[in-house]
Amino acid sequence: MKLGRTCLSKAPGGLVTPYDVRKAAWCSSAHGCAARCSVKCGLMSILNFVTQDQLDELDEDPRVAFMQLANLAQRSLADQTKNFDPDHEQEWREIEDLRHSFVNVLLAAAKRFEIEPFASMELPTANNFDNRSYRDFRDHLDHYITQLVIDNSSRTRRQSVEVPPKTKDSIRGYIQELRGCIEQSDMPDTKREALLDRLDAFQAELEKRRVNLLAVSMLVFDIIAVPGAAWASYELTSRVVTNIMQTVAKARAEEQEKKQLAPPAEFKALSPPRRDLPSPRRQAAKNYNFDDDIPF
Repeated sequence: MKLGRTCLSKAPGGLVTPYDVRKAAWCSSAHGCAARCSVKCGLMSILNFVTQDQLDELDEDPRVAFMQLANLAQRSLADQTKNFDPDHEQEWREIEDLRHSFVNVLLAAAKRFEIEPFASMELPTANNFDNRSYRDFRDHLDHYITQLVIDNSSRTRRQSVEVPPKTKDSIRGYIQELRGCIEQSDMPDTKREALLDRLDAFQAELEKRRVNLLAVSMLVFDIIAVPGAAWASYELTSRVVTNIMQTVAKARAEEQEKKQLAPPAEFKALSPPRRDLPSPRRQAAKNYNFDDDIPF
């Protein structure tokens, strides 16, 4: 049985989900569908859990990309199954089909990204896949994602700097000057818009508690790549860019200096093993010099 295009076009967010197919199959009077369609209708793929645009925006780091894909797919799975009734036999079977597809997609992605231990895992057959299989996989996934999030947090901290409020105010002033330089420059509109977008991204980064050094580098690289003749005042542009670099570099140097001067964290003393205490009767006998007379 084939579903009309009208049925499938109703899927929110551009995703044709099995739940949408199931609903579409029920609306025979409105869309001419004659029977209920199962989730096993050949539509199961990675695009049931993420959109092509989301795939295109995945990070270049394979580990981060896998984490992003897993998060997107988990949210999509939750959205698709939230209206199912697990006490209904057919709907519970469809939940398991979706979960099996979810595991299939992530194992395939892990092989592509070379993420262990998932890349070495075998996909259970549909007949051998149950709620326990899904829970075990989720436990492994949560365990890995937790480690990855902590690792990325540490790495982000090393690649960023905390900029004091007054320093941020100075940088905001430089940003306004640089924006004027870009708007008054003699360059193609597409290039001008790209630079302004880069500047907006850097300004948004500046509002965070820690500023990513990569955002600073990308802005500087894009600016210096423009030929000097394109600027209304090359000297002014160069001075503003230099001021931004020096201000951020000074903030980082001060942060590194504080880390070096800070005393190491004190470790709590470890308690010695608990010694065996004498029994009350033996202690009393010892106090009265009767220890040799008591056979215990």
